[in-house]
Amino acid sequence: MNPTLSAGLPIREYVLVGLVSAALTFLLTAAVRRFAIRAGAVAVPRQRDVHVIPIPRMGGLAMYLGVVGGMAMAHQLPVLRRAFEYSFDPVAVLVGGGVIVLIGALDDRFELDAWTKLAGQVMCAGILVLFGLQWVSFWVPWGGDGTALGQVLILDRNQGGLLAVLLVVVMVNAMNFVDGLDGLAGGLGFIAAAATCTFSLGLLASSGGDVGTYPPALIAATLAGACLGFLPHNFQPAKIFMGDSGSMMIGLMLAAASTSASGKINYTSFDATDVVALLSPLFVVAAVLFLPLLDLVMAVVRRTRRGESPFAADKMHLHHRLLEIGHSQRRAVLLIYLWAGILAFGAVAVTLFDTAAVFWIMCVGLLVAALISVIPRLRSRNQQGAS
Repeated sequence: MNPTLSAGLPIREYVLVGLVSAALTFLLTAAVRRFAIRAGAVAVPRQRDVHVIPIPRMGGLAMYLGVVGGMAMAHQLPVLRRAFEYSFDPVAVLVGGGVIVLIGALDDRFELDAWTKLAGQVMCAGILVLFGLQWVSFWVPWGGDGTALGQVLILDRNQGGLLAVLLVVVMVNAMNFVDGLDGLAGGLGFIAAAATCTFSLGLLASSGGDVGTYPPALIAATLAGACLGFLPHNFQPAKIFMGDSGSMMIGLMLAAASTSASGKINYTSFDATDVVALLSPLFVVAAVLFLPLLDLVMAVVRRTRRGESPFAADKMHLHHRLLEIGHSQRRAVLLIYLWAGILAFGAVAVTLFDTAAVFWIMCVGLLVAALISVIPRLRSRNQQGAS
């Protein structure tokens, strides 16, 4: 038996790493705020913005330093050091994340054009691929031979690298688009990272301590800690914004953790007739990233139909629609947290517990979230009817 698992999963070690990232981010954010003000990285209110006073940004710099601190702590723990010894994934995230935070910080100060940022995002995704962080295989429900349901597609280096780059670019922009209310991107990043870490720990348990499952849990734990440490400074009313330096780092790290966890799974450990188990890696990725991706797709479709650039700004994102219905900023953010938490942790629970029970609990949770979402509109209609 693996000596690590004989004493249980290294949950305490991952929690410790997350707390170190959170504490460092929390303590460093005040210094980064002063630096942002001196550097002129301040968000002046625009017509589409919700905030009404100038607020410094570049908070992603503090979050990245928190991630670095958490990674450094993990490297000092014998149990988690194997995440570095058998994989370059954590190093890839540190290098690629550092570059994307630098690009985001330049945008926070000088407001780079969309194509320059896109080129930088592709470059950072390429850095991850160069370190070997890419998709190797995934299961599809067709092409079975009669004894097994579906088949596992094995990707070559070019195909796996291209898929990894695509996921990074999409997730970076999705998190960038959703960062429109105080605390929204940070909270979604925390929920998604915590769910990904939980899924990775489940893989670690089911695989008997496979060293390949240590890096995604570490990446997700440090990101969750950084988001948690930043939230006290960023929740409404925000003292500092994370800016593109933060939202793009969250997107890159979520894509990296998802790729590291789901893109390298050994499918021979699954029952060839268990559809839920075979689909679980893709299901978890889709659920964790669902809300940011939905907002991104709706924005791109909406803008292209109007003949505008997909990067053109507007006030029709999901959070804007909740404000329009009648929710306050805080309630809109908490409501989106609720939706994201149900989807992300529900998907992870499917991989760990009885599928039928989880399904019904998710249905009840989604129904409650839907009712809470429409309450302000129902109230306004009743008031109009009474008058």
